Amino acid sequence: MQSDDQPQSLLRISQELLETARAASSGRAARTLYGGQEHDLRQTLIALAEGRSLGEHESPGEATLQVLEGSVRLSADAESWTADLGDHLVIPPSRHDLHAATDAVVLLTVATRAPRTD
Repeated sequence: MQSDDQPQSLLRISQELLETARAASSGRAARTLYGGQEHDLRQTLIALAEGRSLGEHESPGEATLQVLEGSVRLSADAESWTADLGDHLVIPPSRHDLHAATDAVVLLTVATRAPRTD
């Protein structure tokens, strides 16, 4: 991982991850750009090959998704939303799935705790 104070090319990293996802048996690849256990904020690039899904999973906390390449479908409960290049979605706080309608890369942003009030 690169130092937090250095610029990172989302386009370059997206292309690298997409190549990895296409070659992987799972059809996906991811890289955390910022955050982790010691941070309240985590940003992760996720690449999915066309037709692949993350699989239904619990909401990681307050989260949003921005599509950087391709087209995806976010499904939760009985609802689903299609998002294309440049679209931004709020991830519902329930079990959900992400499916790639085309080769796709998304930026997942998660806030794991409420802001401090002290």
